[in-house]
This record gives sequence, C-alpha cells and structure tokens, in this order.
Amino acid sequence: MAVKIRLQRKGKKQKPFYHIVIADARAPRDGRFIEKIGTYNPLTQPATIELDRDKAFEWLGKGAQPTETVRAMLRFKGVFYRKHVMRGVEKGAYTEEVAMEKYNDYVAAKDAKTAARAEKISAEKAAFRAKVAGLDIKVAAKKEVPKVEVAPAAPAVEDAPAAVAPVEEEVVAVVAEEATPEAVAQEEE
Repeated sequence: MAVKIRLQRKGKKQKPFYHIVIADARAPRDGRFIEKIGTYNPLTQPATIELDRDKAFEWLGKGAQPTETVRAMLRFKGVFYRKHVMRGVEKGAYTEEVAMEKYNDYVAAKDAKTAARAEKISAEKAAFRAKVAGLDIKVAAKKEVPKVEVAPAAPAVEDAPAAVAPVEEEVVAVVAEEATPEAVAQEEE
C-alpha cells in the first residue's frame, strides 16, 4: 500500500482550508485517510501551518511520500532537517543528544523568524488602518541600519586641491552672477 502525506481540502468556496493527512495513494483527495497530522490555512498573512512534527517524522521514516506542497511545508517546519541530522546519528557522525540540540536550535530560530515576520505584517496592517481612519498614530517599523566603517583617507597631494579650489570658486561666482535680477533684466533687453 503506497502511503502519501498530502493536503485534504476543507472550507468554503473561495476560502480554502486544508488538513495535512496521511492517506492511501488510491483514496480520493477529500476521502478516507489514515491519520491527520496538521492543518494549513493559506488565507492568513503569513500562511498558518500547524503540524505535529514528530508524527510527520515518524511517517517519513515509515516510507510515506509527501506531495510537492507538503514537502515544502515539511522543509519549512524543519522535519526534513531532523531527518538529515538523524541520518548523521545513524552514520555515527554525532550523538543523538547533539543531533536533537541542533534540531531544536534550528526550529527555535525558524519559529522566531516566522514570528518576527508575522509581527511586521500586523504592524503594517495597523499602520495602514490608522492611516485610512485618519489617525495621527505612527507605527514605525524598526529598521536595522548597518554599521559602516570609514577607512582612513589616503594622504593627498598638496598641489591638487589648491588647483581645483579656484576653479570651483569661479564657477560658483559665474553662476551667482547669472542668477541676480540685474543679469536677468539685462538678458531680456
């Protein structure tokens, strides 16, 4: 029996909501399934994926084949990373404790990044709603400014700046003369 990890559509017309299920490959899309391991809501910003990572890892170990979309979700949630580090344990590259520590660090970093993205989107929505309502509330998104180090300037030749400076003064003087009202009146006559 070929087993698939796939999406099962729920929800109304034009408002999709999916269950992530383990099902026989011969079963219909929305038909019988073996086990439900999560949900996927593409309508939220960012899309919400609730997944039991342990069950997904277990079923991958048993040979269940994910569809392309579910494969991307499993990769996003770190299930394939766990499979990768556990393969390292089988080969003896490191212990299971080190592997689980790597996996947990990866998942924590990924979840923090996703939470930050969700927070940014909700702040943008709040700013938009305040702007539409005509309120003077300013929600500023924090921008990280990269620190730039300035290299020390190379010693310049003393003759070059002196030669350039008078030319700049002459150009400024000519432009200033042309902009005076008397100069404009003389050109008109």
